[in-house]
Amino acid sequence: MATLTIRMAPLLVLWLAVCLGGTWAVDRGNFKTCDQSAFCKRQRALKPGESPYRALLETMELTNTRLTLQLINDNNKVRLLLELYRLQGNITRVKINELKPLKPRYEVPDVLIREPPTEPLSLLSQDENGVVLSLGPESQRVIVSARPFRLDIMEGRDVLMSLNSRGLLAFEHLRIRKDTSQADPEAEKKEEDDPANQAEEAKEEEEKAEDGMWEETFKSHTDGKPNGPSAVSLDFSLPGVEHVYGIPEHADTLRLKTTNNGDPYRLYNLDVFQYELYNPMALYGSVPVMIAHNAQRTTGIFWLNAAETWVDISSNTAGKTVFGKMLDYVQGSSETPQTDVRWISESGIIDVFIMLGPTPKDVFSQYASLTGTQAFPPLSALAYHQCRWNYNDQEDVQSVDAGFDKHDIPYDFIWLDIEHTDGKRYFTWDPHKFATPKDMLQGLLDKKRKMVAIVDPHIKVDTNYKIHTEIQSRDFYIKNKDGGNYEGWCWPGSAGYPDFTRADMRAWWASMFAYDQYEGTMENLYTWNDMNEPSVFNGPEVTMHKDAMHGAWEHRDVHNIYGFYVQMATAEGLIQRSGGVERPFVLTRAFFAGSQRYGAVWTGDNAAEWEHLKISIPMCLSLGLVGISFCGADVGGFFKSPSTELLVRWYQMGAYQPFFRAHAHLDTPRREPWLFGPENTALIREVVRERYTLLPYWYQQFYNTHHTGEPVMRPLWVEYPQDPATFALDDEFLIGRDLLVHPVTEEGARGVTAYLPGKDEVWFDIHTFQKHNGAQNLYIPVTMSSIPVFQRGGSIIPRKLRVRRSSTCMEHDPYTLYVALNPRRTAEGELYIDDGHTFNFEKKEFIHRRLSFANNILSSVNLTPAAQFSTSSWVERVLILGASKPSKVTLKTADGQESQLEFDFDASMSVLTLRKPGMNAGADWTVTLQ
Repeated sequence: MATLTIRMAPLLVLWLAVCLGGTWAVDRGNFKTCDQSAFCKRQRALKPGESPYRALLETMELTNTRLTLQLINDNNKVRLLLELYRLQGNITRVKINELKPLKPRYEVPDVLIREPPTEPLSLLSQDENGVVLSLGPESQRVIVSARPFRLDIMEGRDVLMSLNSRGLLAFEHLRIRKDTSQADPEAEKKEEDDPANQAEEAKEEEEKAEDGMWEETFKSHTDGKPNGPSAVSLDFSLPGVEHVYGIPEHADTLRLKTTNNGDPYRLYNLDVFQYELYNPMALYGSVPVMIAHNAQRTTGIFWLNAAETWVDISSNTAGKTVFGKMLDYVQGSSETPQTDVRWISESGIIDVFIMLGPTPKDVFSQYASLTGTQAFPPLSALAYHQCRWNYNDQEDVQSVDAGFDKHDIPYDFIWLDIEHTDGKRYFTWDPHKFATPKDMLQGLLDKKRKMVAIVDPHIKVDTNYKIHTEIQSRDFYIKNKDGGNYEGWCWPGSAGYPDFTRADMRAWWASMFAYDQYEGTMENLYTWNDMNEPSVFNGPEVTMHKDAMHGAWEHRDVHNIYGFYVQMATAEGLIQRSGGVERPFVLTRAFFAGSQRYGAVWTGDNAAEWEHLKISIPMCLSLGLVGISFCGADVGGFFKSPSTELLVRWYQMGAYQPFFRAHAHLDTPRREPWLFGPENTALIREVVRERYTLLPYWYQQFYNTHHTGEPVMRPLWVEYPQDPATFALDDEFLIGRDLLVHPVTEEGARGVTAYLPGKDEVWFDIHTFQKHNGAQNLYIPVTMSSIPVFQRGGSIIPRKLRVRRSSTCMEHDPYTLYVALNPRRTAEGELYIDDGHTFNFEKKEFIHRRLSFANNILSSVNLTPAAQFSTSSWVERVLILGASKPSKVTLKTADGQESQLEFDFDASMSVLTLRKPGMNAGADWTVTLQ
């Protein structure tokens, strides 16, 4: 930090010394392993094949919308209630809770966009061993076996997924602690009156309370557990599956690894200082969604639980070499590949949504129907962002802004980190360094640029600070276990943490973004929520104590959803300040399922290392698969200083990731794009400008994901689901369907090998227009200016080639259409245009056109006749790749007028260029090649 005027607790000073000193690596000792997490260790000790749970078929009730059935644990006679729903869109929901819990168990609210609509379940058969129910489509059914309890979902003769097939269902029931005088007499009476609990008494007397069931210590922190053990666990078997993905956030490969020889993947939102790569440690966000894929089908599992969660993965093919698999084949081994997954959560209930596909896009649609789609961002948010911790003062901001103009590099947003505030008091400005923030913002607005300022959720405890005194007077702070306001250490020193799980707190927080509350703000200021895991420097694992209280609920129940609520309230504040007119832009570090509805995420505090450059691909691909498309990594790396080669390569990568922001640590040398010599400035300028030319395509992809849930940045297997060569690829990716990107991620690389998919497809290098066949590994020589990007034959991509200082300055500029023909000499694409920043698109104020080429005719047709919007942009050029030379080219406009168009033909590359056709981008027209 620059200056810290507060008196600091020794622990905070120590934490800052580690962070800001020379030790640039995660201290693993600060974070738990499964063995150090009592509930994980307990659950992992269970042996497969010994399930004590039995379905009591005589308790079954079947209505038109659900099946309910009691399960009994034969070891302790505790009963559970199973609920099974068939949901619209080929989804099955399974809920398991205690039949009669001592008190309610936490069920996650606010993540689902509505109560999911059900479809009828019908009974097909029943005997003493179980029941068979119809799931409707294509002979899908669910088989409930009684002893031991097990669920199988089948289609025809194929098992799609099994639950509790390995017998690892576990549900730790709430109970009274027998060795304490602090027991609640009413709860004790309730427990004594329950016959199941009476039957259990003798059994429990024999059971010794294991370590960590009622109290757990990690380092110097003790977690008191007034509710005792409350973990839940369930296993899923996926026959025929070798590839599973998702459950971000982890700094690991796209294809999830088996966890037999180490820790499970952990989902627990944590502020991890310079994380390690290729391991299952928890990071800043958690989305408990796993996608399974093989050449026949894609399915998904959504485990709706906000407590600390561990996910174990095992496979019967794990560790087999290619030779071993060939040997199995030659010897006629009939073992079907299978992946087994086990979810373990510390508290709450089992509430799982099984998404049955069958295609990847079906699974995206199913998950979107539950948790919503990616928020449609303002177009400018898809442009380039310039950030560091910290731009020092208004003069510094002005100087950096001018530097971009001087060096002819476009940008849209400049960012301010924590030093812009008055002593880390969020919603304020440093009175000396940022004395006239509106002047600064107006200067940016005059150039059609914007700013983002950080607003973190830890609030400085200071009686002269309005935000703190308001939260305190309204009693909005999270409480400690003794009922006082929870306080921890963070950037301001002693800080309180608002309880964002409360709707009234979120409404108040949103109101603080009003222009008359957040002084010095204007419509071109947007928001960044950092440290919202929440980060507590002196807390266990650098986060909040699990026995802190959110009303009736412990923090352990809600931990992973805290950051989701912070971003929700902030986005709502930005919407409200404009009277509901303007789309917000909010970046968050912590996230959960459903966070896609509120803005963007980034991969946190990475480092200026080649491996961190590489890992940003699978990290963002994993997020996209579970709904969060607006993802990026700090260009250049947050910690350390990149070599010029690494910095250039990172800009080349970042320009093709959805969120494109350079960011750097306080202690690193300045790294604005023009500080590395004219050659490197030119390379960075070129790729940033390339991003700006493609903004129409990026914007259209975000419009698409907002409506479908399909990822913007996607693995190749999403578009080529039957091609096993794509299943584990994570060094290249697609943007939408039509752009394939293989960034250069090796130091000193002279070439890369890209896999071009599609047996009957062709791909065109977007820089040279060279054509390559699909279904091949293509070696591509590279120089420092190279970023291998290919356009799919059969696609039409609109670009704007007149790059200006910001995206808003390009609003009315003309389009160039890149028409890449497939071997059948056809192509299609879309063009989407709206005002770029308001919600008016929801009122059908937009242009959405289908562009198609077939039979030598290129045409533009309105895809949404009910929509109304006009644009002054026109089509100034058309390039047709893979074309033949015509004798003449005729344009016919909507009013029936025909005109001849000028054209050039490059026979060496088969590229036809139509110059100045001049038609309005929102109009109907056809161009005929003769």
